[in-house]
Amino acid sequence: MYSLLWIFATLWIWTAAVVGARKVLPDLYEASISELQAGLDAGDFTSVDLVKAYFARIDEVNLKGPQLRAVLEMNPSALTEAAALDKERNQTGKRSELHGIPVLLKDNIATIASEGMNTTAGSFSLLGSVVPDDAGVVKRLRQAGAIILGKANLSEFADFRGSSLPSGWSGRGGQCTNAYFPHADPCGSSSGSGVASAIGLTAVSLGTETDGSITCPTSNNNLAGIKPTVGLTSRAGVIPISEHQDTVGPMARSVSDAAIVLSIIAGPDPNDNFTLAQPSPVPDFTKALDKNSLKGKRIGVPRRVFLNDTITGNDPFVNQEFEKALDTIRNLGATVIDPADLPSADEIAVSNNETIVLDVDFKIQLNAWYTSLKSNPSGVRSLADLIAFDDANPSLEEPPRFQDQSTFIESEATTGMNSTYFQALAFDKDLGATRGIDAALQMFGLDALVLPAPGFTTVPAAIAGYPIVTVPLGFYPENVTIALAGPETVYPAPGVPFGLSFLGTAFSEFSLVGFAFAYEQETQTRLVRKAFAEAIPKTQLQDVIS
Repeated sequence: MYSLLWIFATLWIWTAAVVGARKVLPDLYEASISELQAGLDAGDFTSVDLVKAYFARIDEVNLKGPQLRAVLEMNPSALTEAAALDKERNQTGKRSELHGIPVLLKDNIATIASEGMNTTAGSFSLLGSVVPDDAGVVKRLRQAGAIILGKANLSEFADFRGSSLPSGWSGRGGQCTNAYFPHADPCGSSSGSGVASAIGLTAVSLGTETDGSITCPTSNNNLAGIKPTVGLTSRAGVIPISEHQDTVGPMARSVSDAAIVLSIIAGPDPNDNFTLAQPSPVPDFTKALDKNSLKGKRIGVPRRVFLNDTITGNDPFVNQEFEKALDTIRNLGATVIDPADLPSADEIAVSNNETIVLDVDFKIQLNAWYTSLKSNPSGVRSLADLIAFDDANPSLEEPPRFQDQSTFIESEATTGMNSTYFQALAFDKDLGATRGIDAALQMFGLDALVLPAPGFTTVPAAIAGYPIVTVPLGFYPENVTIALAGPETVYPAPGVPFGLSFLGTAFSEFSLVGFAFAYEQETQTRLVRKAFAEAIPKTQLQDVIS
């Protein structure tokens, strides 16, 4: 009897010691790149473990449970790539802070077909197509040792198919929805990238923006996101809307993580001549992460943009939180110049020049994309073919309530780069930059502008090709009136996040990252609220480590 008690007691003490000594692993809902790297370096887990955990988390909530539909497909080569990177880490060390870190890509960013994934912009017209090469940003990610985890759902063709289609819907992916309230609008077009990053279905993700498509899903999903200056990151291998406005940027749970990713993907690419005009060298954006970045700076509030905004300008709760944010910025040592209006603000609100430019660019550049493919099983080789394909396949591409191709049709009707096009392009630059953001910065001696992220905020920067850095600002209250945003989505809704955006001139990302970081660190708004319970995956690293 004594010996049995002694054995049980010894086993209990041994078990307690083992449990007590077990490392605390990072919670994947919030885990930062630095936390993941620390665990990988210490041998607490491997990149294979990370990929397995993220795959399991995706499985829990993507097509099951709340059916968020944030991820279109997972990379069948990811585990093999992770194992190779684990081996390399052990033998020669890591290549960068992204070594062995999974990254999810918006599905308009190309990856070589031999890896096992599609590049479709959410459209069945591109399913099975073979791209000539990885996108420029993907090459940089691979060189840094990142793992491509999969492809994220998006608003089909980056929200350029039809004006009545809701954010987050694609033929292939269905309706992506927000994780902060059931069926809430995730915002587009980088919808899946936003939702997946928000709840830890990936470490970080990439989105693209033409006008609002990083900023808005960053805002709606409680994230930090960077819409870079056009030409800072390569668009080679990205299914296009417009070379004059398209840009690729990171979406993450912190400004720090976004800065790490931007430092990797930024830089010149001979396959995108816009990138050859950027300043050299490419900054290390992590060196901008200073809590005192706002001290002594002058930050302007372009109220005319605000008042022209039919979303934010009429939302008392967003306005209230924005005024609190201005107080925080003052308390962090900045001088707030309010108002600091864009001279062109009222003209931007009524201008149709952006539409003229985008319609022309889309037809030319999408036709070039289809022509560049090594093969395409659908037979689609042009925008005209695409319109016909959608009409011929209504069950795939035109289900009830998702039938709009109006923007495609408008674009197909254009006749190329004529004098009207070039006038519109020049006027956009004048409105957005010369008499817009640059004018306000110069007139008031400003270091940056600040506005709530939702709505009209994105337009001046979009037509100028200028950067925006967005961080969490607040959450809609429980008593907010729920409104329809699409056939299957609502906005606003209780608990849905919204963000704060810092805007600047061309290639001012380093400063904007610093300002956003200082505000983020002071407020920690992201941590105030989590997604609704069913949308939070339960799988953690300890569940997959053997």
